[in-house]
Amino acid sequence: MAWKRNDQRLVFAGACLGMLIFGIVMITLGSTLPDLRERYRISELQAGSMFSLLPLGILTGSFLFGPVADRYGYKGLLMVHSFFILLGLVGIAYSSDYLLLMVFVFLIGLGGGVLNGATNALVADISEQTKAARLGLLGVFYGIGALSMPTVLNLLKGGFRADQIMAWVGWSILLVILFYAWIRFPKPKQAQGFSINQAVRLVKSRTLLLAGFFLFFASGSEGLANNWLASYLEDQHTLSREQSLFCLSLLVLSLTLGRLVLGRVLIKYSSQKVLFASLLMQFVAVGILYSGQGYAWSMGAACLLGLGFAAAFPVILGLVAELFAQWSGTAFSIALVIALTGNMLINYLMGFLSELRGIGMLHYLQWVAILSMMSLLFLFFRNHKENIYSQSKNNQ
Repeated sequence: MAWKRNDQRLVFAGACLGMLIFGIVMITLGSTLPDLRERYRISELQAGSMFSLLPLGILTGSFLFGPVADRYGYKGLLMVHSFFILLGLVGIAYSSDYLLLMVFVFLIGLGGGVLNGATNALVADISEQTKAARLGLLGVFYGIGALSMPTVLNLLKGGFRADQIMAWVGWSILLVILFYAWIRFPKPKQAQGFSINQAVRLVKSRTLLLAGFFLFFASGSEGLANNWLASYLEDQHTLSREQSLFCLSLLVLSLTLGRLVLGRVLIKYSSQKVLFASLLMQFVAVGILYSGQGYAWSMGAACLLGLGFAAAFPVILGLVAELFAQWSGTAFSIALVIALTGNMLINYLMGFLSELRGIGMLHYLQWVAILSMMSLLFLFFRNHKENIYSQSKNNQ
């Protein structure tokens, strides 16, 4: 049956469910780590190895989803990798073998990487003039998933074990898989086959590389805040653990709310102005954190930093989807792999600098990332204006 415009709401709902799952699984392992360490009797080193497999799986999924989506479409891709996440969560909940635990963690990462990339590419494909706004709304569901899992664990921890809750979350994904089986998705854009030459041309595209490396620093900057902000506030501002974690929660909440209103902002202002304003907010927020004015200022800075993070991925991916409409999945794969690589490398660099000079290096690294994004953004928009016609012609 042919794809019809009135199916877009169902498909968008399916994409939001996929992003919700991704948000949940990204937080689940960290939230249940104490229980996992006790049940599997794993050491700190083994726990570190386990967590290293999660980003490896996500990176692998991000690399694979684009060409597969362009060639075969989204339906089977989303169903299979949702099942991988189901298998991983249920497997962790019921198994007691450490080697199987590692396999299940990788499956969760693989499925999560595919769901993250494929849902973004799918929403970009079904949106016409509202790509960035719809991608921003999609990102809200990541925030809902990320915020909901710790809340559920805290509410139910008195009556249920963490492994039971994890199993329930896993089995609930079966409903999402059935929903994907029921709805109709757009037809594959490249059903005739995958072109290696076209993929190489995409990799060589200056516009796409500039977008990818902007997201390299954007993802790294977000990762720095998510992974190091709480410890930074405790060490540099002498906040309590509860206060620092509350600031981190405010950051995630403000990022989520920022993406919720992004569509309205983009109606009034250009993508270029919104992105530069976002980077300015980040720069000011880091300055406030550096000044160390106390708890109230730290909360305000965390909110401002979250708002500054909100626009980067939806707006840039929306522009990438416009430029590479016929190969949006592959283009998204390239951009997201570069972005995830940035997250891993910049956070590794922060760990090295923290060991060498202390956690106070965080604000310096954040400023370097922000200034790098400003430079790349200037080059991206200049290149975008010069080459948009030729890029569109090459992708017809």
